[in-house]
Amino acid sequence: MSTTKPKIDTRAAQHTVGIRVQVPMSAFDDVIPQLLNEVLGWLGQKGIAPTGAPLMRFHVINMEHDMDIEIGVPVAQSLATEGRLIASKIPAGRYAWLIYTGRDNGYAGNKVLIDWAVEQGLYFDRWEVATGDAFRARYESFLTDPNDESDHTRWETEVAIRLAD
Repeated sequence: MSTTKPKIDTRAAQHTVGIRVQVPMSAFDDVIPQLLNEVLGWLGQKGIAPTGAPLMRFHVINMEHDMDIEIGVPVAQSLATEGRLIASKIPAGRYAWLIYTGRDNGYAGNKVLIDWAVEQGLYFDRWEVATGDAFRARYESFLTDPNDESDHTRWETEVAIRLAD
């Protein structure tokens, strides 16, 4: 598994549209493509193009139970919520981030970023809730289009976590 060097940058707020669900991590391989296809299909019907790579936002992480996630895409402006599709916004702020390679390396890639942040004395914008660890903004952007690269060991994913103010 390889990662880029962790970095910090300041990001503007980003409008998104997606579907929020609570599922165990073991369901990700089925849930991510299913929900992403639903989101992209809805956008296609509306004639709206994503403005960036598809993403999975982690609202609450609980490795032993259900994860509270949102599968979606960035869009140019706020959209109206319709059915399961919700308008959301990733808040502006300072983010620690890196890119990892390989679809199945998410856990390891996140660990590299978290360990680095701890070594740097950084704190994430997170808090504990009854269902796990909640985050103001923690997400993974799927940078590689599976239609362009079939070998999932070569897929690149950016993980970004908002730092506490």
